Amino acid sequence: MSYKNSQRLGQVFTVGEMFSGPGGIGTALNLVNYKNSRFDHVWATDYDLDTAKTYKNNVLKNCPMAKFICDDIKKINIDDLPIVDGLLYGFPCNDFSLVGEQKGFNGEFGPLYTYGVKYIERVNPLFFFAENVTGLTSANDGKAFKKILYDLNHAGKYGYTITANMYKFEEYGVPQTRHRYILIGIRGDLGLKFQVPKPISRMITCKEALANIPLECSNQELTKQSEIVKERLSYIRAGENVWQAADRMPEYLRLNTKNTKISQIYRRLDPNKPAYTITGSGGGGTHVYHWSEPRALTNRERARLQTFPDDFIFYGTKESVRKQIGMAVPVNGAKIILEALLKTLLHDDYPHIEPSDGYYMAKSLTNSGAKKYQINTKKTPNRGL
Repeated sequence: MSYKNSQRLGQVFTVGEMFSGPGGIGTALNLVNYKNSRFDHVWATDYDLDTAKTYKNNVLKNCPMAKFICDDIKKINIDDLPIVDGLLYGFPCNDFSLVGEQKGFNGEFGPLYTYGVKYIERVNPLFFFAENVTGLTSANDGKAFKKILYDLNHAGKYGYTITANMYKFEEYGVPQTRHRYILIGIRGDLGLKFQVPKPISRMITCKEALANIPLECSNQELTKQSEIVKERLSYIRAGENVWQAADRMPEYLRLNTKNTKISQIYRRLDPNKPAYTITGSGGGGTHVYHWSEPRALTNRERARLQTFPDDFIFYGTKESVRKQIGMAVPVNGAKIILEALLKTLLHDDYPHIEPSDGYYMAKSLTNSGAKKYQINTKKTPNRGL
């Protein structure tokens, strides 16, 4: 019986994950089970050794047959990657991020999305899950987003019906203001369209998220704060950054920088709100600061804000772990999206909302078998696809 004509209760959908990171999406995938159906890891790739160790020892610890390839994607033969039902695909965001030069396709990382397209062209998986930062839509004057959508929409034998949405993860059970684009593509011949799951009813504060961390948890090393940093923090109220506190601060504690008033610099959390965005890099003042204690958060606290479970162990130096956590997709948010994807594949409905950037429909329109696709640009008429 073909997939198209069956709801296949008890179905296991195999997945591969390209640019895996430490395992935010992978951990979420392990938590999804609906009507005895689930996803199953077959392979994953990443180029960083610490990240690979973290992923293998957490996400794949109960998947003895799964394969992890630790190498630069440019050196991996895409034709050698095993065939799976779905591709998880968090292509590197460095050149699309709003924090930085935003080189887009002109940078080192921007063109790496094409390796996922190559895999899709070869395998024609049932679905893909592609994730990137909100800066994706403005990189290269907006042309990068159009090009990526076009390539994924037309990929493979059938093309893909894509649901493009900018998720505000604080609306999906994540105690952090974190916004990311996620493109869910369903193979065109399946006749299915992914719907954006409806947000949950209540936001979770960072104070709630950081309560009662067990002493035995890993990755709780404290940052050694200098006395001047502690004194500077003493003048900064909960929710404020260093510039908002400047008027009450002695001159020697103020930052004498020009045109760099990034809101996260020495910014303390507001205990009554979700945290601001956890980042993976940055110098002094960017480590995320406790609302009442004069210190930066520990990596375990950052992991809590990214909704990693407490038994998830990150490997590497403290700064390597910080980078891994900051680059990850929040587990709870990814879980809600993956559950909705599984329900879609099983032809089940669920509460949903309209996507921020619309649907991009892929259909074969000729009897000859030649590819010709009609794209629905509802809500995004200026995309120019």
